[in-house]
Amino acid sequence: MTELQEVQITEEKPLLPGQTPEMAKTHSVETPYGAVTFTVYGTPKPKRPAILTYHDVGLNYKSCFQPLFQSGDMQEIIQNFVRVHVDAPGMEEGAPVYPVGYQYPSLDQLADTIPCILQYLNFSTIIGVGVGAGAYILSRYALNHQDTVEGLVLINIDPNAKGWMDWAAHKLTGLTSSIPEMILGHLFSQEELSGNSELIQKYRNIITHAPNLENIELYWNSYNNRRDLNFERGGDITLKCPVMLVVGDQAPHEEAVVECNSKLDPTQTSFLKMADSGGQPQLTQPGKLTEAFKYFLQGMGYMASSCMTRLSRSRTASLTSAASIDGSRSRARTLSQSSESGTLPSGPPGHTMEVSC
Repeated sequence: MTELQEVQITEEKPLLPGQTPEMAKTHSVETPYGAVTFTVYGTPKPKRPAILTYHDVGLNYKSCFQPLFQSGDMQEIIQNFVRVHVDAPGMEEGAPVYPVGYQYPSLDQLADTIPCILQYLNFSTIIGVGVGAGAYILSRYALNHQDTVEGLVLINIDPNAKGWMDWAAHKLTGLTSSIPEMILGHLFSQEELSGNSELIQKYRNIITHAPNLENIELYWNSYNNRRDLNFERGGDITLKCPVMLVVGDQAPHEEAVVECNSKLDPTQTSFLKMADSGGQPQLTQPGKLTEAFKYFLQGMGYMASSCMTRLSRSRTASLTSAASIDGSRSRARTLSQSSESGTLPSGPPGHTMEVSC
């Protein structure tokens, strides 16, 4: 039987004019792979799925998603959906350090903990929002539980297992770089790290001085030992739900996301490449990403009356066909349309939207 601990807190964050504090309920549920902590915001809405998030390595749900869900543009969405923010085991604030030799779950096993969360909450369907390792976990869950996933927003997903060359490069990097530096190289582009902006300094400090750094390393090792998702366009192994792939221009995982796009069903997949957003678009461009998320939700039949503003003011928007099976951007057919008229073409599923502001 699932064991549960529940703590109710009021989330401390800057409020918009007229906005009231949100009540967050934090739970810890026992699963076959250890305790998992998750935080619920809002109340379930009739005939609407929950938005469930899963964070990347080196982060927790707050450091990964707070800038996005606290942005003013996101308020319309959070009023319409209950949200479940999952922390990977040992990543939650105040988590005790696991003992030496602890067997941390694989990413596949972490995906198998999600049914325990949904069963306790009595939620039947979700829209998943994942970054990096979290995007992989939600994809694995969707492959195994297709009927419970209405849509996925996958940021920086790498669906491939590490090859021998990747392993060699990883081992060589480990000889000269610390775990925090390797994780920062996973999260941000080299250009961002060299620029050492205030954002980079903040996250370098968060990761380097994390009291649960040993736990973070275990999550990092599980990510590097991930299996290939084996996506195949037109094959049996694919995501059946609508998918929005997101990556920043020149981000560390740009090529992996482009390749993922080439393997998924073009009628169900949208690919958003965000200019000037670096490796973590949910941190650097929350407004643009929120606007794209609204379009995605509208395409699923939700929030039909939502007003679009930010992307409509973009100077340029490109719709690039995703018909190229090998994902080669040089072979893609590009249709450019100015957005000066104040409208942005939504386009059919299976297209790439490159946004620059």
